[in-house]
Amino acid sequence: MQVREQSMKIWLQSHCPAATTPELLAGDASFRRYFRLRSEHKNYILMDAPPEKESCQAFVAIASAFQSLGLRVPDIFQADLEQGFLLLDDFGDQLLLQALNEQTADHYYQRAFDCLLLIQSCKDVPGYTLPTFDEALYRQELDLFQEWYLQRHLGRVLTASDQVVLDQISTQLIDAALAQPQVCVHRDFHSRNLMVLEDDSLGILDFQDAVRGPITYDLMSLLRDCYIEWPFERVKSWLFLYQQRLLELGHLSGDNPAQFLRWCDWIALQRHLKCIGIFARLHHRDNKSVYLESIPRVIAYAKMICQRYPEFSGLLKFLVEK
Repeated sequence: MQVREQSMKIWLQSHCPAATTPELLAGDASFRRYFRLRSEHKNYILMDAPPEKESCQAFVAIASAFQSLGLRVPDIFQADLEQGFLLLDDFGDQLLLQALNEQTADHYYQRAFDCLLLIQSCKDVPGYTLPTFDEALYRQELDLFQEWYLQRHLGRVLTASDQVVLDQISTQLIDAALAQPQVCVHRDFHSRNLMVLEDDSLGILDFQDAVRGPITYDLMSLLRDCYIEWPFERVKSWLFLYQQRLLELGHLSGDNPAQFLRWCDWIALQRHLKCIGIFARLHHRDNKSVYLESIPRVIAYAKMICQRYPEFSGLLKFLVEK
């Protein structure tokens, strides 16, 4: 780490010499680190993405594509892809999560829907090919639940019959996801990656893992957020509002609320299982134990879906807390 710190210091002296000493900001669930740099007229964010663990290429390319659509993403003032340093615009500290309450939720979710519709309209990222959310990637994500939550966190030894149940559920979720219309997917579109800016618009962060995948994926990342919970009926009203906007824009064919709700629920369940696994991995592998606090909420989401769909009743016995 000392070598990395020295490289960062030298790089900053060349590209932002007037800035103050970098202030480490709260981390995220990746190997990236973020620092705030203060200068007389402007603040910046330094992204430190060690090239052996993270790539800046996707971030730079997707940021440009999203900006061309009118989305608010951080301006990139300097980029060193080889060393993994980016000098970015500072969007401040106002997370959408902090601004959400009973009175503001309708307003801000409509703003988030505006952003999401633009993301889903992204057909091409010049200089970069969006990966496809394919069967292999889904299985990789679903395996996180088994490996890191069931086996590592709970210490559960899976029997052959357990494995049959889990494999069958994984196959059902994957088939359903692949059957949905496929669009550009942010992949982590939630209240901690959306910033409320000074003009009350939303700034978008953490988009470098975007893929081409299911049309409901980001919607459920937002409405079944790991960090804030809303009543089921209110969530249903929002997702049907979004469905209507998709229909009006011609991005969806066939006004079938029951099918749309099923799409949303099944993709949400896939994401819930992934997140439970990731939160356990962050605790055991990366010493980021704060994410354990969110596991009960996500387990409750997953149970709710399993109780409504007989296809997933076999999953309930695995949705236990330590």
